Amino acid sequence: MRISDYWHTLRYLKRSQTIGRLRYLVASPRPDLRPAPGRRTIAGSYVEPIVRPSSQVGPFRFRFLGREHQLPAVGGWDDPVLPKLWRYNLHYFDDLNALDSEVRIDWHQALVARWIRENPPGTGSGWEPYPTSLRIVNWVKASVRGTDLSDECLASLTVQARWLSQRIEYHLLGNHLLANAKALVHVGVFFGGTEGDKWLASGLRLWQQQLPEQVLADGGHFELSPMYHALVLEDLLDTLNIMRTYGYAEPDWRSTTSHMRNWLAAMSHPDGEIAFFNDAAFSIAPRSDDLDAYAARLKFGCAGVGHGDLVQLVSSGYVRIENKDAVALLDCAAVGPDCLPAHAHADTLSFELSLLGHRVFVNSGTSEYGIGAERQRQRGTAAHNTVVIDDTNSSEVWAGFRVARRARPGKVDVRRIGDVLAITCSHDGYKRLHTRNGHERTWEFTHNSMKIVDCVTGEFRSAVARFHVHPDIAVADDGSGRFRLKLPDGPVVTMHCEGATDSNVAETTWHPSFGLRVPNKCITFNMGSRNMITNIAW
Repeated sequence: MRISDYWHTLRYLKRSQTIGRLRYLVASPRPDLRPAPGRRTIAGSYVEPIVRPSSQVGPFRFRFLGREHQLPAVGGWDDPVLPKLWRYNLHYFDDLNALDSEVRIDWHQALVARWIRENPPGTGSGWEPYPTSLRIVNWVKASVRGTDLSDECLASLTVQARWLSQRIEYHLLGNHLLANAKALVHVGVFFGGTEGDKWLASGLRLWQQQLPEQVLADGGHFELSPMYHALVLEDLLDTLNIMRTYGYAEPDWRSTTSHMRNWLAAMSHPDGEIAFFNDAAFSIAPRSDDLDAYAARLKFGCAGVGHGDLVQLVSSGYVRIENKDAVALLDCAAVGPDCLPAHAHADTLSFELSLLGHRVFVNSGTSEYGIGAERQRQRGTAAHNTVVIDDTNSSEVWAGFRVARRARPGKVDVRRIGDVLAITCSHDGYKRLHTRNGHERTWEFTHNSMKIVDCVTGEFRSAVARFHVHPDIAVADDGSGRFRLKLPDGPVVTMHCEGATDSNVAETTWHPSFGLRVPNKCITFNMGSRNMITNIAW
């Protein structure tokens, strides 16, 4: 990788991240094995949290991220053959609180005992702060929901809490830091004494410090991934739930949770699932309706998308257009906060479109993490519904979770002319090329059509607009650059382009979940000049 990529990545880091990274690398805390403090008494009813599908399919057999694997008789917790995210999931213990978890209690007890025996304090990926945080929460949740934790488990839980309190992820910030905060609150209300009080105070302090920065004025989480937004919202609701259960006065986060629920509803398609901007996939985070049901159980009010055909999420940069037949989600957003673009894709000025309840144009999704070529491809501009100039990404995504120079979107302009609603935005991601190209895109909507006007400034060798089609949509090319897209239940969408030198239907893949690869089609138009108009009608 080029030295310039490191420079253009590191120069955006906050001073606190740099200091936090140095402390994290230099500090080597010793596990504190003192006896566990006493437990606090539950003061109220624990509201049923969101319950996920089972991931433990046998006594020591698991299915995560579309991949099933059996632990060997001894060890196997850090098998390098398995992706790191899969191994992380192994250490989360989500199945303790999954659907029908009570019928697997013997498996769970054996698994917890084995984990404690085979993962000495402070060693292995299971003791990294993020999996430690999620495991602490799951063990506390399981206990509050009725699972009897052994003395050995309580002792380990204490050691984990002490360890985590010395390994807070200030160098990463974002959703990781909130996961640390959530774990400290859970273990802080679970255990009493001065240690419990200290953990609780530390967790609440992190929440109070981070929420004003991480949750934007329009309710969006600042990493600008609908998937991570939903996870953070669940973390917030879980934290309020456990504090109520133990009789603590909860922070006044009612307005924050309401705004976050509204944002997530606006960023979901009519099928109830999230749009794929930045790192996003199904089956990792709860659906919007599941989070709304959880909020209702916690006695929060109703939330919704909003009113009218236009929802402009100004702080985030996303736009939702909706009419009787169509829902379009437009990406006029930055790639994320400058200090934390880890989950960013080079997707500026992309969009997704649902018609008559069916997804039609889709971004390619996320099926894996790591630093491989497929991860890089899925983050690239060509995997999204926007224009690629000279085979270059609009933002320099690299190394799995890094971004060097990044596209900056311009001001979003909204105009109404008769029955036409027009949204215009531009970005400067290609200004770094020697021809200093710019890209401006306008979406024009009526009740039964969408026109996309692309304008590229500066000279270019190639400028290609891509439209990735959902796998359920049949694509027919009449040979003259006109396309017919047949929806599953019969309606047909027509599509043609003005100003393209040629067009093509390419084979590609869609990735709606981790570990999943679904064949689909991508329609491409090569721009013959600086201006091109794509017409879509239904």
